Amino acid sequence: MINNNYDIKDLSLADQGCEHVDWALTEMPVLRAIHDRFAEERPLAGARISGCLHITTETANLARTLKAAGAELVLCASNPLSTQDDVAAALVQHYHVPTFAIRGEDGGTYYRHIAKALDHRPQLTMDDGADLVSELHKNRSELLAGVIGGTEETTTGVVRLRAMAADKALKFPVIAVNDAMTKHLFDNRYGTGQSTLDGIIRATNILLAGKTFTVAGYGWCGRGIAMRAKGHGAIVIVTEVDPLRALEAAMDGYRVMPMLEAAACSDFIITATGDKNVLDQPHFEVIKDGCVITNSGHFNVEINIPALEKLTVKKHRPRANVESYKLKDGRTIRLLAEGRLVNLAAAEGHPATVMDMSFANQALSIAYLWQQGQGADLENVVHPVPADIDQQVATMKLAAMGIIIDSLSPEQQAYLSSWKEGT
Repeated sequence: MINNNYDIKDLSLADQGCEHVDWALTEMPVLRAIHDRFAEERPLAGARISGCLHITTETANLARTLKAAGAELVLCASNPLSTQDDVAAALVQHYHVPTFAIRGEDGGTYYRHIAKALDHRPQLTMDDGADLVSELHKNRSELLAGVIGGTEETTTGVVRLRAMAADKALKFPVIAVNDAMTKHLFDNRYGTGQSTLDGIIRATNILLAGKTFTVAGYGWCGRGIAMRAKGHGAIVIVTEVDPLRALEAAMDGYRVMPMLEAAACSDFIITATGDKNVLDQPHFEVIKDGCVITNSGHFNVEINIPALEKLTVKKHRPRANVESYKLKDGRTIRLLAEGRLVNLAAAEGHPATVMDMSFANQALSIAYLWQQGQGADLENVVHPVPADIDQQVATMKLAAMGIIIDSLSPEQQAYLSSWKEGT
């Protein structure tokens, strides 16, 4: 269904999409509270926002919050396989958000959709992977003067943006929503941990208990995946290039070894590094017969699929989201979700209660940027989420969970700020 205002799969899916969006909202109390506040205060009145995000139920609730705040919003997908088509239809039909996203869209359509989002001439950007910002700088530089700032949702995007800033190529400030503690702790560890395992189990229906399960990368996402795999009874191996993270993984009780060694004994290998060719031809040459390989990083470059293709004599699709590669020596490697992030390509992504905090940070950071843009300028680098926003989100989440915590007494506060009192 194509016109100048949207490009989605099927507008008739809109009512179904609304049901799913409302279901997710029941698990997003922090964003609901921000929505109600924004509807009264209208802190984004007149702001033009272009967002390149996963088009999911949770994103739709973020969009509703930003519209309630007065923003004019256009959305496109940040991954060809992460779009929920019924949600895209609901965004267009019921929430009146121009949306350009079709699950399974090819590369040309993907970048055409980003171009349509940029036609909105955004003053603020929201990105998940930095493709929107990259296209804006490379191919739509005439729009840069009108951009006040942006936000970035994921580790891979933050890495790209910091590289741009180091090269003095970044032309507006960006807040790394990904780096907020309320995002790290919940989205990356608990969200990615559960949703990655969900995607693997949905795609394969293989019992994890007793299997050897290798996690490449022991950052926040890798920690969560390893923790959940261990909870399923898997024997967990971690591969790392950072000695501190490798040491942490060892002290957390996991086996730590090089990928070349792990590949030979693994039943599952999951990449979560943000880098390319983490699984490469030397690993494919020794990998255990029948190994399931999958990616939980943002882009599909962590597994060197072209190298795998060169070693393959036959491939077929035994299940949805599973591609079986038969190698020249008779071994089989099973790739999930075309090497794209498995939690969204083969499942539904993070649970809504996790995205509640991520998107609360998004909404408050976007409002902060808009307010800063009307007054003082921020440096054109990657900025942390303001500490008071992070604390506010954590406080609101605790309240929603019915959890009460202690507070410092004046005497305790004085002690912590003084150096004079000792033993």
